[in-house]
Amino acid sequence: MDVLPDMPVKGRGAISNATGRYERLETQRIDDGWRPVDLPPDPADAPPPLRTELIRDSSRTIIARNESPDVPFDRSINPYRGCEHGCVYCFARPTHAWLGMSPGLDFESRILFKLEAARLLEKELRKPNYKCRIMAMGTNTDPYQPSEKSMRITRSILEVLAEFNHPVGIVTKSALVTRDIDILASMAEKGLAQVCVSVTTLDHRLANKLEPRAATPSKRLDALRALSAAGIPTGVMAAPVIPALTDSELESILEAGMDAGAEVAGYILLRLPLEISDLFVEWLKTHAPDRADHVMSLVRGARGGKDYAAEFGTRMRGTGEYARMLGQRFRLACRKLGLDTEQRNRLDETLFRVPVEKNGQMPLF
Repeated sequence: MDVLPDMPVKGRGAISNATGRYERLETQRIDDGWRPVDLPPDPADAPPPLRTELIRDSSRTIIARNESPDVPFDRSINPYRGCEHGCVYCFARPTHAWLGMSPGLDFESRILFKLEAARLLEKELRKPNYKCRIMAMGTNTDPYQPSEKSMRITRSILEVLAEFNHPVGIVTKSALVTRDIDILASMAEKGLAQVCVSVTTLDHRLANKLEPRAATPSKRLDALRALSAAGIPTGVMAAPVIPALTDSELESILEAGMDAGAEVAGYILLRLPLEISDLFVEWLKTHAPDRADHVMSLVRGARGGKDYAAEFGTRMRGTGEYARMLGQRFRLACRKLGLDTEQRNRLDETLFRVPVEKNGQMPLF
């Protein structure tokens, strides 16, 4: 029997839903031969729309730790696993394989939520041996994906961080972050909050295919303006930069971010670890077939001939002539625009305090 090709799903980024790498069995869609080949497809046979499934996450801890020299933080919080934004290039997709799900369509349609996040966070912050450092949010999956509008888990986390005077740095692709300006502005007055907005492309048509359920580029820039106007330190992230697809927009993205009030800037070269490589190539062949080979040729040229190289120190920027040229363009553009490439607004870690518990119990030490 013939294997049926995977087709784009409206409102979703991945084309397929291949079995995760830890699974023993693999499934494929096949043509059972019951429909005569000379008949056109029957619309009634089309699969139903792929709806988002929300699954409760029973994790007992909420703070994730890392020792990577490539990122300026050692701890983070991810209120959700999986991300409905559907960014086809998302480097977090392979984590869904750990859950027995596909890094493809499952990643963007089967979302795990941490309903107890705020309670777990408060419990960890109250531990006598807790040492305050900047808490990062949005480093894996977006804390302001569509489900957050009703679930408000990210907001509950910010409320706890504000109560403890704990600094937080947020990266998002969502305009929903402006909902929490009241908390973030109050924290920013104390030097406790910064928000960076990630912009992949300024072309809304391309964005609609690359990241179908994320905010449009114009709405992200509007969010930057609103955050900046509220006195919240902001930054713009050109991430990821995709060779031969979005790389020509690097300077335009940085300039648009600066015009919207961003003070700092960063960029990350496209990363394709594990299953993401196949997913991204599928996407290229579907949405940009004329450029697919050129894109992957440049990607491999910046990754030592492979689709991805995970070595610390180079995994965010790549190596080789193309990667060096991209880095030079970024530095020159930031210098021209007056954008800082470091964290100009260093967040204050000295104000952290453990408040009196709601039952009135004072801490013993």
